[in-house]
Amino acid sequence: MKITPTAIADVLILEPKVFGDARGFFFESFNQAVFDAHIKQPNGQPYTFVQDNHSRSGYGVLRGLHFQTQQPQGKLVRVVRGAVFDVAVDIRQSSPTFGQWVGVDLSEANQRQLWVPPGLAHGFVVMSESADFLYKTTDYYAPAFERCIAWNDPTIGVGWPHSLKPQDIQLSAKDQAGVSLQEALV
Repeated sequence: MKITPTAIADVLILEPKVFGDARGFFFESFNQAVFDAHIKQPNGQPYTFVQDNHSRSGYGVLRGLHFQTQQPQGKLVRVVRGAVFDVAVDIRQSSPTFGQWVGVDLSEANQRQLWVPPGLAHGFVVMSESADFLYKTTDYYAPAFERCIAWNDPTIGVGWPHSLKPQDIQLSAKDQAGVSLQEALV
């Protein structure tokens, strides 16, 4: 597994070793021992995953930027069909990269994964006709504590792909109601 740091501490790109031939391919998408050897909680303890999720979305669907004020979720995300532009935003107020974002192309072709640690907001937009997005979480979904930062909050300034036209963006009612970073943290 190749692990590449990003501009935000603890947000990592994971690239599995893929074994392929004319028949297809094989790769290990998750190995707890390998994960634990490279990624630990701030207290040095390993992360435990408690939930796996699968999302299917069409072109232009933008989900996020989501986080939970309590029971924050670390997420190990990947795409098994299609392509997305995936975004993590540092909302840890004591972090030197507070309010900054990183974006990574995830697709069935590149087979990359992104580790988004607890304490960050997360979102993605589908760049293919459709995409199947899988992710493991370190805590359970807690709708009472979920918040949504507006995908286009100017204080964050996420650089969504230029090929995506504003009229192509599809938002849920929850994501349409997203607020600024400052409002979301109150």
